[in-house]
Amino acid sequence: MIVTPKEASTVILLRRPPRGGEGFEVLMVRRDRKSKFVPDAYVFPGGVLDEEDGSERLERLCAGLTASRALGILEACPSPHVALGSWVAAIRETFEEVGILLARRPDGGLFSPSLDGEAERLRSCRRRLIGGDIAFADILEQETLTLACDRLHYFSHWITPEFLPLRYDVRFFLAEAPGHQEALHDGVELTDHVWRTPGDILEDSRRGRFNMVLPTLLTIEELCGFRTLEEAIRSTRNRVVEGILTRMIEEDGIIVEYTPDGRAFRNLPPSV
Repeated sequence: MIVTPKEASTVILLRRPPRGGEGFEVLMVRRDRKSKFVPDAYVFPGGVLDEEDGSERLERLCAGLTASRALGILEACPSPHVALGSWVAAIRETFEEVGILLARRPDGGLFSPSLDGEAERLRSCRRRLIGGDIAFADILEQETLTLACDRLHYFSHWITPEFLPLRYDVRFFLAEAPGHQEALHDGVELTDHVWRTPGDILEDSRRGRFNMVLPTLLTIEELCGFRTLEEAIRSTRNRVVEGILTRMIEEDGIIVEYTPDGRAFRNLPPSV
């Protein structure tokens, strides 16, 4: 029986090299070896949509984005509720998994924890959010913040192959990481995080030192084609995004994954 994929979102966070120089770095997080899905692989922060992510309450807390506008951007999206939830989940999951919050203050300025006690309050809120003791909307209202949905740029759409028992319908967003916020992996689902250039990531992957599943690998390959962070973000303007569903087939005891254009990939990290 083919499993229906769950709606999910992920964020490709980019930053300029902290010590100067050309190019940009990508935030990669490493999944726990005991995870049921893509164990011990490097991915981008993200996760499954919650029911509340597409709620009217959270829509009111989205800066510059409505459910109807979100639906107009995402192709093949089943409803405005899911469309809006894709943006909200992307921001919420990034906050949960690495502690970076893409949000704006009442004056429209990008959030950075600069006020007395603000950073500690946000760390406490993050722990309570992960533990299920507070709602994401409660945190935003408490801190008088709105979600910086305009910082997310729709990049790609991947669907887990029908071959697998755990499947996800994932929207990939590109975003520049806000300044003055440090990434810190959650230590639960994720056991490590690194900022690396796309070229370095790809080189380590080819040497077998950086495990990635196919959507992550091909995203990094595409990012290698951009010289600057700004160029990568500009590439999302007028981009035509179509869902990519690869095929997995067992051939001579090896799982081979085929892209729609016929490329074949072997010996990728296990997905279950």
